[in-house]
Amino acid sequence: MVKRIILIVAIAMIAFSGVALAADTASVNVSATVVGACKFINKGGVLPFGNLDPSVAGDVNNLSATQPTFWCTKNASYTIADTGGAHDAGTTHRMIGATNSELIPYTITFSALGSGQGRDTTLSMNISGQVLYADFKNASADSYSDTVTLSITP
Repeated sequence: MVKRIILIVAIAMIAFSGVALAADTASVNVSATVVGACKFINKGGVLPFGNLDPSVAGDVNNLSATQPTFWCTKNASYTIADTGGAHDAGTTHRMIGATNSELIPYTITFSALGSGQGRDTTLSMNISGQVLYADFKNASADSYSDTVTLSITP
């Protein structure tokens, strides 16, 4: 009986040893797109001109602007633009007096184009400005201000 079982197992092993198992493969394509993005980190900037003294002839340049900072996706080209301010006339920025509504023109300049360096790299705009002596020498005594809105697009 034991010999018979061994014989049956041996025959079964010989019979199944010729059976080939078929394997197959499939492909899965994987993709993603990193989008160009730019975001302001520090959204508040200050461009103080200080005291405009008509008794001292000369233009006043801003020397201590607080810079808005931002980041952009690595290698994404960006453009920064401004609204012209709340009191602009065409391309002329103007500050308005708090009590007299007089206007004093000024210029604001900044780095408007560049290329992102990635989320972990903070970028600055290098803002500066100027008020010409001719534009404030006959202005009324008052506090003057303006708000310029900046936008950044990748």
